Amino acid sequence: MNNKKLFAAVVGLGLVTLSACGSSSSSDSGSTGSKTVTLVSHDSWAVSKGVLADFEKKSGYKVKVLEDGDAGQAVNKAILTKDNPQGDVFFGVDNTLLSRALDNGLFQSYEAKGADTIQAGYRVDWDKVTPIDTGDICVNYDKAWFSKHKLQPPTSYDDLIKPAYKNLLVTENASTSSPGLGFLLGSAAKYGDDGWQGYWKKLKANGVKVVDGWEQAYNEEFSGSAGGKKAKADRPLVVSYASSPPAEVIYADPKPSTAPTGVADGTCFRQIEYAGLLSNAKNTMGGKAFLDFLLTREFQQDMPLNMFVYPVVQGAQVPAEFTKYGPQAKDPETMDPAKIAEHRDDWVKSWTSLVLK
Repeated sequence: MNNKKLFAAVVGLGLVTLSACGSSSSSDSGSTGSKTVTLVSHDSWAVSKGVLADFEKKSGYKVKVLEDGDAGQAVNKAILTKDNPQGDVFFGVDNTLLSRALDNGLFQSYEAKGADTIQAGYRVDWDKVTPIDTGDICVNYDKAWFSKHKLQPPTSYDDLIKPAYKNLLVTENASTSSPGLGFLLGSAAKYGDDGWQGYWKKLKANGVKVVDGWEQAYNEEFSGSAGGKKAKADRPLVVSYASSPPAEVIYADPKPSTAPTGVADGTCFRQIEYAGLLSNAKNTMGGKAFLDFLLTREFQQDMPLNMFVYPVVQGAQVPAEFTKYGPQAKDPETMDPAKIAEHRDDWVKSWTSLVLK
């Protein structure tokens, strides 16, 4: 998920981010079938040192990671460089952008070992991508702000357009940010093809603020985040993730007994992230081994406290903090990837004209 690593850094604990694991030089990038496998990802990629070291020891491959900003930016760059890709595997294309990657031939076919252990709800028919994690894009709220102002936090999309919540919400640009796009798609799923624009007109009239990306929205504009408190932010509602409240607890010092932020459960959109073997990858064997690794129980159980996402393989354990502070949404909005593919670009264009102009 996007910028979770930045979130963790702001609240006080830098995650292990392995942007250039091992001692690989630029000439040891896997371009000649070497023992280096190169992962291309968004800037939220993170894994524990020990887990990655175990893969390197067992497989014989060194891992190099290239991070390319937000998910949308990373996908677009990968498409532009597909004929001479930067690496072997791409991680982090989600269901909001998947069709763009597939339509542009970003990946080659490979079924990762362990694909049969993926929970049924996350499996896909395509043989070119592997589901790796899932999470919910939701509006988060600042508990202290709402308590101070004796106002009940919103619980639904409908609540966000009520006068009581005027000038309180900040969201991300749907054309540049994965959570921003997810929030737009959630509203389209909720109100339908003919209703979402009317909803956004009301949301705009109710003072929604739009910024470029998650880091700015959450850490600079949202009053409930550790970063927002330092910056004296004044927006108590933000589009983020259902897993953001446990992150606020886990990385706080000292740890609070309860999460300082909450989730408006009726504003959630289910996000799924995928990985795939890049077309024209130089080290296909290493890339396949790495994709297999992403579905191992060891990696799947390591993800939640590093990238604040949920595993997709059967039987993978979730940290107690997630269950207590950030459970998955009970009934999130969803949308068939084929419908996203059909409407996404037109919806974003219409959204841009409607909200930003």
